[in-house]
Amino acid sequence: MKDPYQILKRPLLTEKSDRLRESENQYCFEVDKRANKLEVKKAVESLFSVNVVDVRLHNRIGKSKRMGRFAGRRADWKKAYVTLKKGDVIAMFEGV
Repeated sequence: MKDPYQILKRPLLTEKSDRLRESENQYCFEVDKRANKLEVKKAVESLFSVNVVDVRLHNRIGKSKRMGRFAGRRADWKKAYVTLKKGDVIAMFEGV
């Protein structure tokens, strides 16, 4: 699990992540379930050329859903909150 493209799956663009980006310089990503903090930090630093100060991980449990009489379950996933050094930005998020 060393490839940064396998560790970072997609950015999370929500109202909460937008507030965190503006006030705390934090960015949110969906990451691989097996990734740890060091791997996420290295992946963000290598892909976006920024300095990462802190990484917080959050395991999200999938919900149980029903469609009529059929029951199913959404997949579990992991969220990462990445705090960048003051003055660093990820250009992909700007203007969204």
